Amino acid sequence: MALSRAQTNSGESLISSTFASRYVRTALPRFRIPEQSIPKDAAYQIINDELMLDGNPRLNLASFVTTWMEPECDKLIQNSVNKNYVDMDEYPVTTEFQNRCVNMIAHLFNAPIGEDETAVGVGTVGSSEAIMLAGLAFKRKWQNKMKAEGKPHDKPNIVTGANVQVCWEKFARYFEVELKEVKLREGYYVMDPAKAVELVDENTICVAAILGSTLNGEFEDVKMLNDLLVAKNRLIRWDTPIHVDAASGGFIAPFIYPELEWDFRLPLVKSINVSGHKYGLVYAGVGWIIWRNKEDLPDELIFHINYLGADQPTFTLNFSKGTTPYAPINRFEPDHC
Repeated sequence: MALSRAQTNSGESLISSTFASRYVRTALPRFRIPEQSIPKDAAYQIINDELMLDGNPRLNLASFVTTWMEPECDKLIQNSVNKNYVDMDEYPVTTEFQNRCVNMIAHLFNAPIGEDETAVGVGTVGSSEAIMLAGLAFKRKWQNKMKAEGKPHDKPNIVTGANVQVCWEKFARYFEVELKEVKLREGYYVMDPAKAVELVDENTICVAAILGSTLNGEFEDVKMLNDLLVAKNRLIRWDTPIHVDAASGGFIAPFIYPELEWDFRLPLVKSINVSGHKYGLVYAGVGWIIWRNKEDLPDELIFHINYLGADQPTFTLNFSKGTTPYAPINRFEPDHC
């Protein structure tokens, strides 16, 4: 039974039961703000009891996301819960943690950067936001190229397999890009690279390959896709690039299949997204988008603000967000991989 401590007018301390109080005997409105407040302990008990009807995350074996972290990580998250990530001047160490992670992941994915160079990338709330940002970069680069050549730039398309996660459909619909899907067939449940390249035309902003299909976890053949697309680009003098959606496989392939060529070792791979909250061993709410180099992220998509202090570059779909995902993820060590 939940107990709370109260005081009489004379200062005498009393022990009262939350469950026996009038606050739990009267139903609270579900869709309107109550006319009267209730004590914090009663509010906590009512909300906590209702949340007990949720499933137990530790028993959710069907989840794509991490449901357990070390107690020390939980403490770091609690210590950072009241920080606003976007305020980089006020919380520079948190910003540095994100930048370290971006560079760690860029090196993990074999980005062509030196030891002292800064990688190009950003933390997101998940792979969905990361894919939106990558898609916008591809669309803007394609538009700039078509404008420079004096060609129509109002009908961009993107080529994917029919097995892509719904975030690709969201990107296409939200940002007015035609989605050209390679159909699956019996016994072959990922994108066929040859059929994907056949769909590529002058208006294709990129081909999206999946490293870890949502349907069965299978890796698509990014190396074959790269080779076929290199040949087509050379023949027709296009420069159609590749994006790798490594939401599920990005933190698996480098360790289990280090010789597999799917990342920035392939010349047409210009950006890669990965989910920290899947096999990156972090609670839900963090993803990453990494670009091959600065030229692959158009400058006009980066905003600069100064009303929080010094000049701060920002390229995200939202503004304010918590820093809690970034506090514990800097623990990237071999025993966590």
